[in-house]
Amino acid sequence: MTVMKTSMRNFFAHKGRMALSAVAVLLSVAFVCGTLVFTDTMNTTFDKLFAATSSDVTVSAKSASDTGETTSGNGKPPVMPAGVLGEVRAVDGVKSAEGTVFSSAVTVVDADKDSLSPSSGAPTIVGNWNDNDSRTMKITKGAAPEGPDQVMVDADTADKHDLALGDEIAVISAVGTHTAKISGIAAFQVTNPGAAIFYLDTRTAQDILVGERNVYTNVNVTATAGVSDAQLKKNVAAAIGADYKVQTAKETADANQKDVGEFLNVMKYAMLGFAGIAFLVGIFLIINTFSMLVAQRTREIGLMRAIGSSRKQVNRSVLAEALLLGVVGSVLGVGAGVGIAIGLMKLMSMTGMNLSTDDLTVAWTTPVIGLVLGVVVTVLAAYLPARRAGKVSPMAALRDAGAPADARAGAVRAVLGLLLTGAGAYGLYLAATADKAKEGSLWLGLGVVLSLIGFVVIGPLLAGGVVRVLGAVLLRAFGPVGRMAERNALRNPRRTGATGAALMIGLALVACLSVVGSSMVASATDQLDKSVGTDFIVQSDQGQPIIPQAVQAVKKTPGLERVTEYKVLDADLTTPDGKTSKGETINAADPTYAQDVRTETVAGDLADAYRPDSMSVFEGFAKEHGITVGSPVKVDFKDGTTATLTVRAITSDEVVIDKGAMYASITTTAKYVPADRMPLDVLVFATAKEGQQDAAYTSLKSALHDYPQYTVRDQTDYKEALKDQIGQMLNMIYGLLALAIIVAVLGVVNTLALSVVERTREIGLMRAIGLSRRQLRRMIRMESVVIALFGALLGLGLGMTWGATAQQLLAMEGLKVLDIPWPTIIGVFIASAFVGLFAALVPAFRAGRMNVLNAIATD
Repeated sequence: MTVMKTSMRNFFAHKGRMALSAVAVLLSVAFVCGTLVFTDTMNTTFDKLFAATSSDVTVSAKSASDTGETTSGNGKPPVMPAGVLGEVRAVDGVKSAEGTVFSSAVTVVDADKDSLSPSSGAPTIVGNWNDNDSRTMKITKGAAPEGPDQVMVDADTADKHDLALGDEIAVISAVGTHTAKISGIAAFQVTNPGAAIFYLDTRTAQDILVGERNVYTNVNVTATAGVSDAQLKKNVAAAIGADYKVQTAKETADANQKDVGEFLNVMKYAMLGFAGIAFLVGIFLIINTFSMLVAQRTREIGLMRAIGSSRKQVNRSVLAEALLLGVVGSVLGVGAGVGIAIGLMKLMSMTGMNLSTDDLTVAWTTPVIGLVLGVVVTVLAAYLPARRAGKVSPMAALRDAGAPADARAGAVRAVLGLLLTGAGAYGLYLAATADKAKEGSLWLGLGVVLSLIGFVVIGPLLAGGVVRVLGAVLLRAFGPVGRMAERNALRNPRRTGATGAALMIGLALVACLSVVGSSMVASATDQLDKSVGTDFIVQSDQGQPIIPQAVQAVKKTPGLERVTEYKVLDADLTTPDGKTSKGETINAADPTYAQDVRTETVAGDLADAYRPDSMSVFEGFAKEHGITVGSPVKVDFKDGTTATLTVRAITSDEVVIDKGAMYASITTTAKYVPADRMPLDVLVFATAKEGQQDAAYTSLKSALHDYPQYTVRDQTDYKEALKDQIGQMLNMIYGLLALAIIVAVLGVVNTLALSVVERTREIGLMRAIGLSRRQLRRMIRMESVVIALFGALLGLGLGMTWGATAQQLLAMEGLKVLDIPWPTIIGVFIASAFVGLFAALVPAFRAGRMNVLNAIATD
């Protein structure tokens, strides 16, 4: 009880000093709980959505996916005869059944040909208005579509694009372009999944999406009272045979939820990983806080030991303070986590996915995980300072507070740090020289962990040398004030090392990812420059195949020397070793593709792969199946017959573009796949005549003006698109790492604040002998800048080493160019100096306001 009273008294006596540590715990716990609440809420939302939108039993084409439509290579959804609807209606237990037609392989544009698709990447869906949709959508304006000249749009899409009744829009599918006017607007009665949804009448949907009537993509079946979904499925399957896919509402919902769940799990574990980084950084803050508090209370602890307190009691007293800190920070963090989840829901709403707080899901495990994690991490972080406090002897009551650390412990720490750093460096070396990417990845992970721990442990030793260099470069110009700032940073290397390490972790990850991202862009750009011999690439960003009319428009464009079509066909391959590889793809193209993309071969000539009944395979596949140039491969085309093709070339695996592709000519594949089943082009390449690139680019864009579903890019555009994609990914990661950096900044603030308290008497004496408030504040700011730059130097150096090693592994995948993004690295380093200035604002202000006499009188 005495221990608890002492802990409570000390905790509240130093509540101001504990505040920033509590904030670090709060932020870390809040991020964990916010992630869990947000993903649980998303799961609940989609569970309700799929339950509401699934009919009792759904019948679809055999080739359709479990989640609904699977668009075939011709850009049309798989369908079944309308006669199935009549068969289903006659089944026992069926109350009602209706046929539906829908497709997501569409583009919808307004009168100005601007896309109405969601910018979030959610699908655009066009289908017929039916009773099942009327359960989840309510017409708020106008009426449902009747006839080919009418279309209805969801309210969220209408609001986002300022669409109104009577506005003209165009639906573009593989069949063609259909123009209609908005007859109605329907609002979601359940959560909007972010999709843009358009409704046509049934006949128009059949004409526009499939190109023929008397077919459906799905039949939605409702059971009569007392008939279970499972029984109804059994009855329907028995009646229509095994040529169709039959699913209950639960099976359909589970399949949809599985798809969504996989994405949510990736997002959840990624965010929890960044929360773990924030916790790791927070550990340094907590260790620093308690180490400094123990040092400041050395005389107090010595007196406690002198009057009878045991080592265990002192130790438990400090741990009890940590327990209180962990509980307070964790409880507040759980509440803040719910707020973060709501904020993320609002953010998702801005992207078009309207999540309702009515679905807010806080599982009982979430606060438990937050509390346990926060408390355990805080207590563990305080263990070393608590152990150090327990070792304080009664004689310490006779000494000044803040006695120097044990020199022997410092030597042991330095040796251990050097060993760990050396082991980490060796792991990175093994990763960089590994023969296989999988083996190298394991060494890379081990090297990163060991080198990080090694730098943390060796931090105090590095602080002495690095801070002196930084002081000589940056601080000496400020005279005595600069020298005092340098000495203050060097006064306690352990504290400086721990504070810098907190910042080091976040910046090391930033530097590593910057190097990897920049190297990926540089490598891909280098591959484009070396391999791509065409000027323009035509494709759909929504994944729509390129319809023949658009291909013809490209071919008729003036100023073009050649046009290459490119298709993808599914096939099963039986190799000379007797093995069958299912689900492989054959990339069928015109022979000019060998000029458009100069793919390196290890055997044969790629141009020969486009000869009749010929093909190429990639190096890894050839080695696995013992294939050489001249080997026959039996190719069973999914939508055609079986062919025996001769391997004429083996392509290198050391490429980025079309890595792992197997080529054949369109002429060859056309012999074995009927014309009505031949997939449409997924890409079209165009090469301008010499000196006419600019004119051809303009003409090509003009030629495809009536086909807004396709994008024309030259090589510069393509490189920019690639750079933007990687840049967006990195920006998202940097945003998540910002939490760890914020916690590190709090660590600098806390270190300076406690350092000012620790040096109260010293500051008073300096003020008494003539140091001005301005000089005092400058000294503290400089000390903060040096600590921040120390952490930045370690972090950026370590991160660039990790990134360079990771690039060596990527080189095995064809990404061979190492590119150090110096503007980013230098920018981060300079920004670290401003971080140091910002962190010093409050401690410097408080130091400047000290009463000189009271400061001198401080014990």
